[in-house]
Amino acid sequence: MTINEHLLNEFYENLDERSREALDQAAEKMTAAKRRGGKIVVATGSGPNIHEGVTTLIAELMDKGIVDGVTTSSAVVGHEMGGALDLVKMCKASALGFDERYMPRGDVFEFTQMPEELLAALRKEMVLDEDLLARGEKAEGRLVIKAAGNMAYPVGLRNENLAGEILIFCRTLGLPFETVAGWGADRRTMIGIGAEKNIPVLVSIPQLVGSGHIGMAIGDSIPVFERSKRIAAMLAGAEVIIESAVVLSQEIHDGPFECYTGHGIWSWWKGYPTYSLKDKTLVRIDLDENLRKARDLETGSSLIQEAINRGLPKTKISKIPFRMEMSAFARHEGSIPVIGDIGQVWPVLAWKVAGALGIPLGFLSYAQHTPEGKAMREWIVEAVKPVDKDRLLARTREYGLQA
Repeated sequence: MTINEHLLNEFYENLDERSREALDQAAEKMTAAKRRGGKIVVATGSGPNIHEGVTTLIAELMDKGIVDGVTTSSAVVGHEMGGALDLVKMCKASALGFDERYMPRGDVFEFTQMPEELLAALRKEMVLDEDLLARGEKAEGRLVIKAAGNMAYPVGLRNENLAGEILIFCRTLGLPFETVAGWGADRRTMIGIGAEKNIPVLVSIPQLVGSGHIGMAIGDSIPVFERSKRIAAMLAGAEVIIESAVVLSQEIHDGPFECYTGHGIWSWWKGYPTYSLKDKTLVRIDLDENLRKARDLETGSSLIQEAINRGLPKTKISKIPFRMEMSAFARHEGSIPVIGDIGQVWPVLAWKVAGALGIPLGFLSYAQHTPEGKAMREWIVEAVKPVDKDRLLARTREYGLQA
């Protein structure tokens, strides 16, 4: 693809001076880590990461050997099973005969707009309500590009049904849901390329809730202790950890096996394997300026650590709204807060790191409000496909024979 360097420089200049410095520092840390064979792990949140093309960009960085592991949310896994972004038709649910009590707020019912060949493939694996599809085709509505595979018919229902089937494979084979679903997912998704290249992609425990039956199936696929252990191993091996518009990041900052900022002391005491965030680099891309304020308070006066040492509420002593994940991030010597829109920060960061490493990128995201971002979203709708069940089943059989 052609990279619009002029627009990337615009994104860079849109950041305030401190965020530009922080982004440059993050890029240098990432580049240095990869040059000496170190690993980079990304912790993504949900919606914005999908809508801004960030998850698709991370999949590209995984494919090119820049990103070595991902924690994410069950919602993102559900969306990637549906193809990341969909074009949907939003109609009035009551006009289609649905009881408004069971419909999403606003009396809305959505239909996935998909090519006939994909629809034909779905007909082979599930019974479709052809009358509903015909009525949806004729109904008044508006077309919207949105995160894929959760609320629209038939892909949303297909995902929910498929989750139950995948769960049985997971319990039989002893594998996380994300791995098995990834076997059939598009390789331009994080779960797809992760499964293809054996790169760990795991839903963090605070982010298990979401995406309906998919979230529950993910939670039931492997025990919580095993999930914590796998995530701990991923984070232990990382030199740089990037947090991307993620709210609950306790698995990183307050994990049961992490000793420097978390609760790992008792795991160590009881003989479990533990690790430490000490000497790692934590980069957080966030719109909340309080994150940087909390870091400044700690850097200037160790105020946050003092509050913890004295058993005082951090919110009261810092005089700022205090989110859970701010505590350890603010106190960690290697933390770098980048305050800005992930739609603008991520493409600049990826461009700088890939350029410094001499790695050509086949995909780059752009903020969705730009013409390039709109074209990117349309490309994702067309190019990134839902889970291919036949491919998933073939890989499941292959794995079963190998096991």
